[in-house]
Amino acid sequence: MPRIARRTFLAGLGGAALTACSSGRSAPPVADNLPASGTPSPTPAPPVTVNAATGPVVVPGEPQRVVVLDTDVLDSALTLGITPVGAALPAADTRYPDYWPASRTAGIRMVGPAGAPDLAAVRALRPDLILSNQARDGDRYAQLSELAPTVLTQTTGAPWKADFQLHAQALSRVAAAAAFVGAYQKHAGQVAQALSAARLSGRRVSLVRFTEGGGIRLYGRQSFPGTVLADAQVGRPDAQNVDQSDFEIPLDQIARADGDLLLYATYGDPARAGADAALASPGWQALGAVRAHRAFPVDDQLWFQGIGYTGANFMLDELQRFLGA
Repeated sequence: MPRIARRTFLAGLGGAALTACSSGRSAPPVADNLPASGTPSPTPAPPVTVNAATGPVVVPGEPQRVVVLDTDVLDSALTLGITPVGAALPAADTRYPDYWPASRTAGIRMVGPAGAPDLAAVRALRPDLILSNQARDGDRYAQLSELAPTVLTQTTGAPWKADFQLHAQALSRVAAAAAFVGAYQKHAGQVAQALSAARLSGRRVSLVRFTEGGGIRLYGRQSFPGTVLADAQVGRPDAQNVDQSDFEIPLDQIARADGDLLLYATYGDPARAGADAALASPGWQALGAVRAHRAFPVDDQLWFQGIGYTGANFMLDELQRFLGA
């Protein structure tokens, strides 16, 4: 989706959330005007206890200096109107996802790669809340907790909707979260209805990712993009219509990547990730989706790393466009 269109969508989504929120604390305004964290409320909010994967954690009410250590919590924080003071990204990523306007991410300091953050850099930011998950940071939870209250979900990916609720509690944005959830559900229903009306909901959509160190990966139903496709009520190829997140295949089994529509992304360098070799291979060229010109590259930071409601909304729009509804 072009950046201008994405900004327009963000503005509309922010307006929907503002309209839907009826509590005393308003939902975030439109995305391009969301305030950065760091401006304290006139009256300090009371602490909040959240039930994280590690047990109950007492966090400050309305935290102002939030550090996020994975891409799902980055999406959650920005969606809920909190601009983190620091963030960790996957090692191969050198920039913040461009489905967010640069104005929303310009002030966020990088604190090292996800899964191996620079604790000194985190400490220097004087956080009052740290958000991550056990898969990334479970082994350094004690160290992080010494720096600030740390809220971890168990994992990331498929349980992103439940994780978002925990993030919202920790960020004191529960009412705003409900508005975004409702807006997404409405959007998914509209896309599903449009695909059904165009008789496209039966199309099987394949998800392929080329990753440095991970080879060729196919994504099943229990993955972030898999759940978004399910919300749009589209079908999956037999090889990917499975209750798991993702699995690696060798190049000589690339036929398992076929579908009526094929969406593929690359994490890291295309040559080292095997993308260049795979896309040039006879097996790839023989795929039905490729021969029918129904194979499209997608943004890895959106489709496989977005892992949140803003990312998912953009994916729904792109899916509808790719299917031609």
